[in-house]
Amino acid sequence: ISQIKQLIESGYKEIILTGVNVGDYGNSFDKNLYDVLKELVEIPSEFRIRISSIEPNLLTDEIIKLTAENEKLCNHFHIPLQSGSAEVLKLMQRRYTASFYKERINKIKELIPDCGIGVDVIVGSPGETDERFLETYNFINELPISYLHVFTYSERPNTKAITMEGSVDIAERRRRNNMLRILSEKKRNEFYRSMIGKETDVIFEHQNYDGFMKGFSSNYVRVINNYDEKLINEITRIKIKDVKENLCLSETSTVNKKISNLAG
Repeated sequence: ISQIKQLIESGYKEIILTGVNVGDYGNSFDKNLYDVLKELVEIPSEFRIRISSIEPNLLTDEIIKLTAENEKLCNHFHIPLQSGSAEVLKLMQRRYTASFYKERINKIKELIPDCGIGVDVIVGSPGETDERFLETYNFINELPISYLHVFTYSERPNTKAITMEGSVDIAERRRRNNMLRILSEKKRNEFYRSMIGKETDVIFEHQNYDGFMKGFSSNYVRVINNYDEKLINEITRIKIKDVKENLCLSETSTVNKKISNLAG
């Protein structure tokens, strides 16, 4: 917490909490992640906190509720799923089920309707049959999530998975990866379009893109605006008027040309 206070005093407006397993913080002492978040939101300054990634079984109702009630916590969770198949999750020895994962997503959306939700998925792991992959695809397709990070399984020496039956052909792994990447773009576009007409808080970056600037909203929407030095590294309330090429346009932006070179 003292380090975060130093960063805030140095002018940083967004602090990202990251680690191997952020949600497990406090296992060896008497202060868990929720306790830390409660302390952080009491720091008297203008800033926001983003949790980099958190396992679904560690994303508690208390954390979700605190996020819903406090603007200093970004309305954005990145929650690993890995598979929507119950059998594949068992093979992966995950500490949660697909039904529990769905319940967590629905809880978030109940309290924070515009929350951005990212999902990690692994395709082509041993035991992922065609049917089990389709379970994952359909499961994700029905969830109100915002984007995917898709990873393709690859063999690693000295791991349990390398000795498992049901190896998936490499070409098939690539095909499944591509299917989920296309689904991710569909989900992102739907989420961005759901933000049209709504206000959101954005921190714009310093880089000048031919007269425009970009930033991320609290709920992890990429926004483009006319370049204005006064907005750099400030939490700015803007209204979204349109979506073009994976970018949300602010109400005051005058983008009227092809912006594919800006959509990064």
